[in-house]
Amino acid sequence: MSQQDKEIKLKQKIIRRFHKALSRYDLIADGDKILVGVSGGKDSLCLLEMMAMRMKIQRPAFTVEAVHIRMSNIQYETDTKYLQTFAEECGVPIHIVTTGFEKQENSRKPSCFLCSWHRRKQMFNLAQELGCNKIALGHHMDDIIHTALMNQFFQGQFATMPAKLTMKKMPLTIIRPLCMEIESDIALYARMRGYEKQVKLCPFETASHRSDIRKIYEEAERINPEVRYSIWNALETAGKLIE
Repeated sequence: MSQQDKEIKLKQKIIRRFHKALSRYDLIADGDKILVGVSGGKDSLCLLEMMAMRMKIQRPAFTVEAVHIRMSNIQYETDTKYLQTFAEECGVPIHIVTTGFEKQENSRKPSCFLCSWHRRKQMFNLAQELGCNKIALGHHMDDIIHTALMNQFFQGQFATMPAKLTMKKMPLTIIRPLCMEIESDIALYARMRGYEKQVKLCPFETASHRSDIRKIYEEAERINPEVRYSIWNALETAGKLIE
């Protein structure tokens, strides 16, 4: 099989799972205006590409805009010119927003939490300013499963990031259209498509419980290659993927 045939086959697999997730969890409807969060990593670039392709299909009729949020005091960098070019090629307008936060010495909140909270705040504000009713994030199946395991190990509860979450305090719904995608497939697709990597990665991304959970999950997959589908079925049965 040629390299081109491999890329076509992988793209078809990703698109098939993408459409399955949209249908299964009722993620997109006629009239939706969706803001896509673009971090600059492989997952968010894949999400933007998939959403842009789906937008060109007439039913359901929806529109997409994108946002990339830069943190002024966290030392990771993305090439905003590349992101702007990528979004332009997808036919999607992109907004570049810069924000930051001050970490108090007596704060019990870790930097990762504060960074995430301030980025989400900017995203929620922009979505409402633009008249968007949904925000699409690039979390894939592995992210969702890892979060479920983290909540069990450290919070004592069976919960995760749902594929669809209707916000209670604002007129927004969070959707995760890549929720049925496997991270390794996205990584391979990103290499085949030539996605550019971030200039600098987040300095805190390896110093977290998520990295430890990933190792535990990889060992579980070695023991049972079908473990992801067992956990996913448990999440669906418990009603944790739509809230």
